Amino acid sequence: MPLFDPRKFREIVSGRRLTLGAAFFRPLAALAEWPVGWAVAWRNWRYNTGRASITKVAAPVVSVGNLTLGGTGKTPLVARVASELLRAGRGVTLLSRGYGSAGASENDEAKELALRLPDVPHLQNPDRIASARQALAQRPGDVLVLDDAFQHRRIARDLDIVLLDALEPFGFDRLFPRGTLREPPASLARAHAVILSRADLISAEERTQLRERVRQLAPQALWAEVRFQPQQLRNAAGELRTLATLEGGPVVAFCGIGNPTGFEQTLSRAGLRVLGLMAFQDHQAYAHEELKRLAAWVERHPSAMAVLCTLKDLVKLEVVEINGRPLWGAGSGRAVSDGRKRAAESAAPAPLSPPRGEGRG
Repeated sequence: MPLFDPRKFREIVSGRRLTLGAAFFRPLAALAEWPVGWAVAWRNWRYNTGRASITKVAAPVVSVGNLTLGGTGKTPLVARVASELLRAGRGVTLLSRGYGSAGASENDEAKELALRLPDVPHLQNPDRIASARQALAQRPGDVLVLDDAFQHRRIARDLDIVLLDALEPFGFDRLFPRGTLREPPASLARAHAVILSRADLISAEERTQLRERVRQLAPQALWAEVRFQPQQLRNAAGELRTLATLEGGPVVAFCGIGNPTGFEQTLSRAGLRVLGLMAFQDHQAYAHEELKRLAAWVERHPSAMAVLCTLKDLVKLEVVEINGRPLWGAGSGRAVSDGRKRAAESAAPAPLSPPRGEGRG
């Protein structure tokens, strides 16, 4: 079993799991939540009061991030933002922290973005100010798109986009480890735009309730709702197929992402019959042991036509089949808009205009 099972963890912190072990874990996690909350509040206070420096670089900066731990669909949205900027005739460089990368190697998100945007430079460095300056020294006219940077407040941004997962928008309203929040929902006040991902997986009434809560937290922010629709299959050899190749037939799936339930439900909404899903920890590396476990698991589903995973998982695998069944990565293609509304009529997000230089924000 994985050291950290994301689905089991969410069942525990949400209160759905009623075992003795879950009942024992929750109060301990609540105790650990206090120092985390204090540290987050102290850090945000320092930036809000100007005691910590915010550096403005000599380029437009767009940030895509979230409030919770993983699984909101940031990578497809980063790709969409970059694609729209390229279509508008702007150069783009992607900047990310490089979480989970080993040495000079790319992490899984970088490999996935390289598949989606092969000609777009991507720099990975925990110091995003340093990587921004490096990017602008090489390509001074580019727009910088920051991946997973809502909590990275050292660099000023012209547009701050925050994704909320419709299935888990506010992390059970508890900070990690008692919930899945990275920082309190009130932090949305910094956002210029809030986007509800996987909006098609909840009801219209639930979407309205979420929109109203966001309006109260971030009255200045734009509001949008998107769904991530699988449109293409890719294997490790680079072959491409349409989703229709599977004809809605039975499949099994696995993933190592923050919210595996979202991936499973997205496949089901696309018309596939998912016989089972194996959830690994986020950023799972697939060595011989994991492939052996997957092969044994696939063998227990003899009617499955294929094995599906996310592109984030596929880029770490070099096999085109598992136990005789073809392995495909399901690419979500473009984020499809289900509607766009202002959270308030009186304000708009900060414009993408080149800043005048560097200094304190």
